[in-house]
Amino acid sequence: EVHLVESGGGLVQAGGSLRLSCAASGFIFDDYAIGWFRQAPGKEREEVSCISTVDRVPYYTDSVKGRFTISNDDAGNTAYLQMTNLKPEDTAVYYCAFVELHSSCPIADAAGSWGQGTQVTVSS
Repeated sequence: EVHLVESGGGLVQAGGSLRLSCAASGFIFDDYAIGWFRQAPGKEREEVSCISTVDRVPYYTDSVKGRFTISNDDAGNTAYLQMTNLKPEDTAVYYCAFVELHSSCPIADAAGSWGQGTQVTVSS
């Protein structure tokens, strides 16, 4: 069973930065995709970013392009989401998502495992 542990959320002023981490364990295959979704109150969940160990082409939703960077430490089985120039509209609970044998991003509806979620709050 895949287990995901997230860290790194918090409160930051607009224009600030945060880095989210997601440590994955318990998976069998080296081919997988890992990324983050977010959900703000009253809004649908959206996929923010993703990276696959197969093609290594990162995916970003349009609203975060140029501000967020995803990376994956294969050796440590940890993915990172560096978020810069944060805006109040980035405020949401961010969930790490993982799917084995997924060769490219986005993850979309294929996520098989989820982290516990971490709150990101950006004040104006």
